[in-house]
Amino acid sequence: MYPNDRKYSKDHEWVQMTDSEARIGITHYAQEQLGDVVYVELPEVGRIIKQGEIFGTIESVKAVSELYSPLSGEVTGVNSEFVDHPELVNGKPHEAWMIVVKPSNLEESSELMDATAYSEHLK
Repeated sequence: MYPNDRKYSKDHEWVQMTDSEARIGITHYAQEQLGDVVYVELPEVGRIIKQGEIFGTIESVKAVSELYSPLSGEVTGVNSEFVDHPELVNGKPHEAWMIVVKPSNLEESSELMDATAYSEHLK
């Protein structure tokens, strides 16, 4: 269920690394717990975020939850589709990235879980 080409945080965010950037979104488990997403607030491009820091919020018909950054770095991209269509996260959460970060400390990714470890974490 969880793609093997990314890492996962205990806060239910995923990270997909490329050569110099990391795409970040929320996991299937997270969107399932939230229910129908109705609003997403994301940071501005250029913002510097630290690992574990809140980078945005996601609101559903059930609750408002905070989004935590799994890596430190500079926000270099924001998926603006979420502003007009926040429900995208419910359809394909592992394809619906929220932000792109240029990591400032690649060693932080070693603290994240692979797909198998994340699945075990959910049990």
